[in-house]
Amino acid sequence: MANILVVDDEMGIRELLSEILSDEGHAIQLAENAQQAREARAQGAPDLVLLDIWMPDTDGVTLLKEWQRDGLLTMPVIMMSGHATIDTAVEATRIGALNFLEKPIALQKLLKAVQAGLTRAQETVRAPALAPRPVVAAQPEETVQPGFVQQNPASAISVRGGATVAGSDNHMFNLSFDLPLREARDAFERMYFEHHLGREGGSMTRVAEKTGLERTHLYRKLKQLGVEPGKLAKKNA
Repeated sequence: MANILVVDDEMGIRELLSEILSDEGHAIQLAENAQQAREARAQGAPDLVLLDIWMPDTDGVTLLKEWQRDGLLTMPVIMMSGHATIDTAVEATRIGALNFLEKPIALQKLLKAVQAGLTRAQETVRAPALAPRPVVAAQPEETVQPGFVQQNPASAISVRGGATVAGSDNHMFNLSFDLPLREARDAFERMYFEHHLGREGGSMTRVAEKTGLERTHLYRKLKQLGVEPGKLAKKNA
């Protein structure tokens, strides 16, 4: 059973989605506008959010931006709309939405999208916690990525608090817990994708399969993070 927040200004849509998802065994919380959605999110992150784009007070894309800006976009969000353009859907995906459903929503598409979102959330929760690593003096010649300090097996970098992660080239990266959440997340995602791109020789198809992302979303994500697959492929050739 998962906790799902449904945000839609149309009562009929809220009731229909609540009935369908409740029959699937999920606990449903309803919000009819962005303010109610904010209040629900303030009580704790749901496992998944179904978010309507067109709402009277604040539209769904604006709310999505708020959550991303404030470090609250920690759960999968599926956007819904009967009038949105492709540009709107692309923008929502760029901001961080997992998927986009066009109204009227077909039952199988809804259930498939929800299951994919919950699977993504479970994979994130199951990611193993990484223990801090003993540290010594920094090596001045090391190149440091934003948010990370890089070390080779013979050296380490001191941080006030963080986790140590192994990259594809056997280098170790310490993620500082002193960073703002958004910067820490971007820094980890950057290293995560560089790891997979290096291991897969820059193949976007194989990286998409490994990470569970559609290629279009993967391209947008890499561009957003400033990761260049071509350079990584040459580096690991």
